[in-house]
Amino acid sequence: MDKTPAKRAEHLRSELERHNRLYYQQAAPEISDREFDLLLRELQDIEKEHPELITPDSPTQRVGGAPLDGFAQITHRVPMMSLDNTYSEEELREFYTRLQKGLGREKIKCTIEPKVDGVAVSVRYENGVLKHGVTRGDGRVGDDITQNLKTIRSLPLRLPKHVPQTFEVRGEVYMNRAEFEKMNQEREEAGEPRFANPRNSTAGSLKQLDSRDAAKRPLSVIFYGMGDHGEAKLQSQSQIYDLLHAAGLPKAELLWDCDTIEQMLGVIHELDERRRKLPYDTDGAVIKVDSFAEQRDLGSTSKAPRWAIAYKYAAEQAETKLLAVDIQVGRTGALTPVARLTPVFLSGSTVSNATLHNFEEIVRKDIRVGDFVTIEKAGEIIPAVVSVNTEKRTGDETPVPVPTECPVCGTPVRKDEGQVAIRCPNSDCPEQVKRRVEHFTHRGAMDIRGLGEQVVGQLVDIKLVHDIADLYDLDEAALSKLERQGKKSIENLIKGLTESKTQPPWRLLFGLGVPQVGASSARSLVEHFGSIDALSAASMEDLLKVQDIGGIVAQSIHDWFRDEKNVKRLERLRVAGLTFANPQEERASDKLAGTTWVITGTLGRGRDEVADIIRSHGGKVSSSVSSKTSYLLAGEEAGSKLEKATKLGVKVLSEAEFQEMIQ
Repeated sequence: MDKTPAKRAEHLRSELERHNRLYYQQAAPEISDREFDLLLRELQDIEKEHPELITPDSPTQRVGGAPLDGFAQITHRVPMMSLDNTYSEEELREFYTRLQKGLGREKIKCTIEPKVDGVAVSVRYENGVLKHGVTRGDGRVGDDITQNLKTIRSLPLRLPKHVPQTFEVRGEVYMNRAEFEKMNQEREEAGEPRFANPRNSTAGSLKQLDSRDAAKRPLSVIFYGMGDHGEAKLQSQSQIYDLLHAAGLPKAELLWDCDTIEQMLGVIHELDERRRKLPYDTDGAVIKVDSFAEQRDLGSTSKAPRWAIAYKYAAEQAETKLLAVDIQVGRTGALTPVARLTPVFLSGSTVSNATLHNFEEIVRKDIRVGDFVTIEKAGEIIPAVVSVNTEKRTGDETPVPVPTECPVCGTPVRKDEGQVAIRCPNSDCPEQVKRRVEHFTHRGAMDIRGLGEQVVGQLVDIKLVHDIADLYDLDEAALSKLERQGKKSIENLIKGLTESKTQPPWRLLFGLGVPQVGASSARSLVEHFGSIDALSAASMEDLLKVQDIGGIVAQSIHDWFRDEKNVKRLERLRVAGLTFANPQEERASDKLAGTTWVITGTLGRGRDEVADIIRSHGGKVSSSVSSKTSYLLAGEEAGSKLEKATKLGVKVLSEAEFQEMIQ
């Protein structure tokens, strides 16, 4: 535990931002919503006690989740704010008391609906036609997923004539539980891995770059609110529900009105009983003040409206027996213990595995093989063991030994100072090789189709692949040794490998798996240096000049490119014909040379277009404001970035001033 409030706040901000990225960008959360909320609440409490510790980029000051790479971006006309939430009936009473004080009367009409555990989207109709669909993103700018949303059959592409023709609706995309299970059965029969849960599968489906892939997934959508009202002249949340019904836009089947706290609590208890029969996963109830006029009177904080709250139900739990503990080896060599359990039905599916996080957790909770344990499944993540029922112990239970060597390759393990994870230091460990190859080939990196988990596993197991560079030595004769791979599949795989050679160098850099370098950092680094060769030759001083690259990341990059194994790997990839340098583009001018820009707010042109203009005049574009930022280009509704720029003394320009600068 960090000893001072400042250090604890700094640690919490870092952890919350990391979990935000995992949740919103990678659809791969490590902790439950409740655990995240507890971390956020702790940070809020520290900042309340020590307001001087509040920073403009604190997770308490933002919604969360930057837009993904690979999609066009659209600025929300009305920001998609998150909701404050609570797990406590007492805090719900306090919320209602605040409404009463704010509006000056006893009874406040509110609506209550299920909180669907899906992926938030905003859909805009113009002149009766679906114009675009956008993810939440960071609340102000999201990804254009229109083509994937159009694959949802329940989503009208055109509105009926008798309703307003231009407006924006907000909702959640989800997968029907029965359809999800059917899809998993079909995948299992085809020899493909099962998806973990409906929410992760939904998030992954909406991130498909080919809408034909998204169309194969059983996506559905439910709407609950509005962004830009456009032609819809409404006065209340209840009227939104009426409009959704009239427009043929899916809405929740269970909706309630209430005007006292006792009614509100009664509805929440009723919904908790009835939600298990709904076709989709829910994790709470959403309460909103019905009248828009009263909503305006109550207002909002920088993050959430004061007129709404989400009441979260406690995650479902079940007790079962711990049969064994297996150890998984990750891409970086981290050893993760996984509980093998007597199968038990929990939250709509049968659970036989659960994460134990790490060996320190096992010791702290005194978990033993043979114990009866309580597992918790928070919907969007793998189930976790949360406690042990020591009263059921018979004396036959056995402690879980901390490994001294890798269970796959037998190499003695290592634990770095200050780290929780135990690691296998052997980079040639077959399991690490599999995970590295999977990372290299996945859609966010080199995007090599046909090289999924099972194919990669076979390639490593039969010793055709020992390193990612070996992929480019594969030919038809070698691939014919794989099981379940016909001639057409082999042709497609070779085609995918050939096409990957033209992928831009930032994708190659990300795929290489340099520690601390994500997709965004890879883009920035290649944009700054122009090529992977220039990056590999960069000194620490050179690396620290790159926007958003700090000392730890710079050291990691510097060390990686000086490792002899990595040097040889890069040379093999170069010989194979992969793209190591950005193509030379003719600049419009050098007027912005040596400057770094951050773009925020709503502009007359799309952000990508403006960013390209900046680059064409020699400037660089970053996603976050820092002391290295030269200019902030601020449009309407600029938020926390404007605050941070002002605090740091960064020059702020309007779109008109920017235009004058490049004339």
